[in-house]
Amino acid sequence: MNRILIIDDDMDMCTLLSRFLQRKNFETDMAYTGNSGIAKFKENPFDIVLCDFRLGDKEGYDVLREIKSVKPTTTVIIITGYSDIKTAVDIIKQGAFDYITKPLIPDEVLSVIKKSQEHSGAITDADAKAGGIKKKTVSALPDNEYLVGKDPRTKELYKQIKLVAPTPYSIILYGESGTGKEVIGKTIHQYSDRMSKPFIALDCGTLSKELAGSELFGHMKGSFTGAINDKEGHFELANGGTLFLDEVANLPIDVQAALLRVIQERKFKRVGGTKEMTLDIRIIVASNENLQEAYRKGRFREDLFHRFNEFSIHIPPLRERKEDILPFADFFLKKACAELGKEIEGFEDEVLKLFIQYSWPGNLREFRNVIRRAALLTDTPLINTSVLPVEIVQPAPLNDAASIQTASFSDPFKEPDLKGAASQAEYETILKVLKQVNYNKTKAAVILKIDRKTLYNKIKDYETQKQTQ
Repeated sequence: MNRILIIDDDMDMCTLLSRFLQRKNFETDMAYTGNSGIAKFKENPFDIVLCDFRLGDKEGYDVLREIKSVKPTTTVIIITGYSDIKTAVDIIKQGAFDYITKPLIPDEVLSVIKKSQEHSGAITDADAKAGGIKKKTVSALPDNEYLVGKDPRTKELYKQIKLVAPTPYSIILYGESGTGKEVIGKTIHQYSDRMSKPFIALDCGTLSKELAGSELFGHMKGSFTGAINDKEGHFELANGGTLFLDEVANLPIDVQAALLRVIQERKFKRVGGTKEMTLDIRIIVASNENLQEAYRKGRFREDLFHRFNEFSIHIPPLRERKEDILPFADFFLKKACAELGKEIEGFEDEVLKLFIQYSWPGNLREFRNVIRRAALLTDTPLINTSVLPVEIVQPAPLNDAASIQTASFSDPFKEPDLKGAASQAEYETILKVLKQVNYNKTKAAVILKIDRKTLYNKIKDYETQKQTQ
C-alpha cells in the first residue's frame, strides 16, 4: 500500500506534504477541490486518501462517502482544524480511519499512515476486488494493551462486564465516539467461556447496502459482479466465538431483516450459496445513539432491538471519569515513547491540570492523539504546554460557536473611548470572518492576513479586557 492522494485547497501545504511523502517512498498525487479529488480517485483509485475536512466545494463527509463507494477498502485520513474535533470524531463513525489536526507535522502524518498500513495489512487484492476486508481474530489481550481506569464509574462499568460476560446474553454497548466500545467488547469476550474462540469486529458504519450482505454472510464465486472468489463472511469467521457489530444502527433496514432471521434461526447461507450453515455465536453490538429511540423513529427494527437488548451497558465519557485522566495520560505516554523510541519522564503539573479541566469531546481517541502528538514534539524530559493544542491551553469562548454568537464586547453602562471603540471594531471584524468560515480559525487568520498565533493573542487580549472592565 503506497499510493496516496492528497486533497486540500491549500496548494502550498499539498506540495510540501507530497514532497515529504515521496521522500518516504510513497507515490503521491494532489487535488485542490473535492470534486477534482473524487474524479482522480475514480480514474485510478488510491490506497490512502488524505483529505481536508473543509474544502471549497465539498466537505469531508461527501468526499469520504464517494471514495468508499468506489473502493471500500481505501484508508481515508481526515485533516482538520482542532476546533473541528467533534466533527472529526463523527466522521470516523462514517468510515474514516483517523484524523490529523492542523498545523500538520510531517512525522505525525507519517506515523498515522504507518498505523493505517499495519491496521489494513491483511487486505489482499482479491478481497479488495470483491469488496471484502479480512478482520483480525483476537484470541488474547496482552496485559499492556489496555488500561483499566480507577474512577468509580469505571469500576462500576467493569463490575457489569464481569457480571454479564460469562452468560450467553447478547449485549448493547452505548457510548460516545472514542470511548472504547470495541475494547469493552473484547474485554467481555475475554471474560467469557468463548475466550479461546475468535473475536471478530465489523464497523457497520462503513457498509453500503450492496456490500452488507456479503460482509456479514459471505458470498460464492460468481454470485455478483466482482465476486471472483468464495469469501467467508463475518458470521462464518466468528462462528464459535463473538461477533462485534459497531454502529449497528447504520445497517439498512432490509439488511436488518436478514440479520434478524439469522439470529432467530441460528442458520445462514452465503450470498449466492445453497449450503446452510449452523451458527453458534455471541453478538455484541455498539451504538452512540439510543436504539430504542431509533426504532421509535422507524430507523431500526423493534424486533431486532429486543433480540440484542438482553443486556445493555453505558460507557461513560472521559469527562465524567476524572480519576481516569492522569492514569491514561501516563499509559498513552508510555505507548507513544515506545512507538517513537523516546524517553520522556512525564508531564509538567500545569499540563496535568489542563488535561483534567478539558472536556475531551473525542474521549480516549482524542486523548491518545493529543499525547502522541505532544510526545513527537517534545525534546525535554517533561511535556509542557507549548506542545499542546491551543484549545486545551487557552479554552477561550471563541472555541464554542454558541458562546461566540452571544459574546458582547461593549458594556452599555460604560462611556465609550477611542481605544475601546477600536478594539470593539477589531473584535467584531474577527467575529464576522469566523462566522463566514464556520469558526475555522486557520482560514480566518488567512482572510484577516494575520498568522494563527496573532489571532489567538487578539482573542486572549479581548478576554483580558473583558475581565478588567
